[in-house]
Amino acid sequence: MRVAVLLGGMSREREVSLRTGSAVLSALSKLGYDGVAIDPGRGVARDLMESAADVVFIALHGRYGEDGTMQGLCEILGFPYTGSGVLASSAAMDKIFTKRIFRASGLPTPDFLVSDEKLAVVSDRIDSPPFPPPYVVKPASEGSSIGMSIVHDAAQLPMAIRSAHTHDAKVLVERFVKGVEVTVAVIGGNDPMPLPVIQVLPKSGQYDYASKYTPGATEYIIPPRLPAATISDCQSLGLAAHRALGCSGMSRVDMIIGESGIEILEVNTIPGMTETSLLPKAARASGIEFHDLIDRIIRWGMEARR
Repeated sequence: MRVAVLLGGMSREREVSLRTGSAVLSALSKLGYDGVAIDPGRGVARDLMESAADVVFIALHGRYGEDGTMQGLCEILGFPYTGSGVLASSAAMDKIFTKRIFRASGLPTPDFLVSDEKLAVVSDRIDSPPFPPPYVVKPASEGSSIGMSIVHDAAQLPMAIRSAHTHDAKVLVERFVKGVEVTVAVIGGNDPMPLPVIQVLPKSGQYDYASKYTPGATEYIIPPRLPAATISDCQSLGLAAHRALGCSGMSRVDMIIGESGIEILEVNTIPGMTETSLLPKAARASGIEFHDLIDRIIRWGMEARR
């Protein structure tokens, strides 16, 4: 079977995507598949057609890959592909839309406000939100904590919003929740299942870009140092978030456990897929080795687009 692996791309997460794609290609070789690397640019449609692939493994992070655009292209060209479909990918990429879906589904998520340059909704409410600082300010459609900042003084909020707007026309201002950070990966086709919960302990105290991608900057604990009932609740909420957005194949749901309980932060439909990334770590903890995980993701993608 020939598998076209889309990697790199045009987003700010290009370097992370190259690492994910390289790990996927290595797994494909181990599986005996014919892997073809494609770094998408303007000629990506032509490159896909010339690849004569049986399936496309989308290893792109961020815009122009994780946001439904490449999924839509694969639909148009008639290629089955891995991961979530167009709608779920687009919804999950927009953190504001994601949170609105969570609220409509009755899922817990921190209070938030929106600053939208296009609609000029940078209002007085943004300058003085109805919840106290600190605040988390982040672009609506960036991943890997790009453009994110934590504001402890309300007077610094407008500056943080302007800085986030350099990355996106829409900015999320979210109530900061102090607590234990965890992540729940969900895998599967028609009957998805949550994987073991991972507790995230950044040494800097903030799980930002540097903490995510600097070796040794963050400790990952499996199983987490939490009560069994809390771990079970995290898995249930992870699965509920995956289903609420209509995800398929794989996702990673990030949460925080604060004084008021578990709150869902966001969902990644194409999480990092190197052998040391969080989803593969969780899969390995449940007995699924990396190459087997890649094989399953490919087969779930082919079944979903049959």
